[in-house]
Amino acid sequence: MLDEVGRWLDRRSWTAADRPLERILAAKRAAGPAGTVSVVLPALDEEATVGEIVAAIRRDLVEAVPLVDEIVVVDSGSSDRTGEVAGRAGARVVHRDSILPQLPTVPGKGEVLWRSLLVTSGEIICFVDADLREFDSRFVHGIVGPLLTEPDVGFVKAMYDRPLETTATVVEGGGGRVTELVARPLLNLHWPRLAGFVQPLGGEYAARRTLLERLPFPCGYGVELGLLVDALDVAGLDALAQVDVGVRHHRHQDGQALGRMAAAIYQTALDRLSGSGRFKAAGELTPPELTQFTRRPGEGFVPQSHPVPTRERPPMVTRPEYRQAREQLARPRGPAG
Repeated sequence: MLDEVGRWLDRRSWTAADRPLERILAAKRAAGPAGTVSVVLPALDEEATVGEIVAAIRRDLVEAVPLVDEIVVVDSGSSDRTGEVAGRAGARVVHRDSILPQLPTVPGKGEVLWRSLLVTSGEIICFVDADLREFDSRFVHGIVGPLLTEPDVGFVKAMYDRPLETTATVVEGGGGRVTELVARPLLNLHWPRLAGFVQPLGGEYAARRTLLERLPFPCGYGVELGLLVDALDVAGLDALAQVDVGVRHHRHQDGQALGRMAAAIYQTALDRLSGSGRFKAAGELTPPELTQFTRRPGEGFVPQSHPVPTRERPPMVTRPEYRQAREQLARPRGPAG
């Protein structure tokens, strides 16, 4: 399976520098209406970061070059000044509850992303999380670029380094804990064709509207895994791609929040496994492997595959040697000497 992952990485894994803005803009002009781009930021209490993100996209990709046609912030019920800050920075702000108001809303990021399809006009939709710091517009043009220049690509994820940053220290590669502990094992074991995605749970990805409108959206934290798995089923592996955009800085969740995220992601995977008949015990997978990634200078993200131990021993009581040993111990012993 690593061979197939390697071939996919060669065909469908790029860096943002592979497509200069001039090339992307030329492709956008040639595409006409099919090249319109909407950027969507789902936001809940993100006044500290949302304005900087919107301002950077507007400055770099609306005013400096005409790549992005609209920036939409969907506010899912913020108690702070998220909507005001985003609007002042140049976004169109829409409240989640005003979209499809006849349908009661449920909590969750996926609900916001799903409803955003109703209030955007672009044929290419780019999702960006609203809690990013030190935002770089590569997070947008890097993942939009392949959709404009590669007609066969329909879904593009961002990949990046994800340091774990606290007030006391920075752990390089320490972010993405739910990815490494939950999502990556699930994908490797049950959807091994997706093992090449460096950041399968990342919140920055772009896709064609014609694909997104055909996919179900899990309402909660499982939305990223669900969309990736379902896009594979609907469009095929060669329609999926990823682009290296550098480093992602953002707010990190505490352990309990990560537990809730992990549970939602696991449930999303179970729903798809049970609905498709794909569920198999680890011992039935041939062979069970886990592909992980390390960034190496000059090489980018390099995959390394590791076998997943699955062999089990039967209950000891089924071994005749054990039963004989126990029987011997139970036999009466003669007097000593």
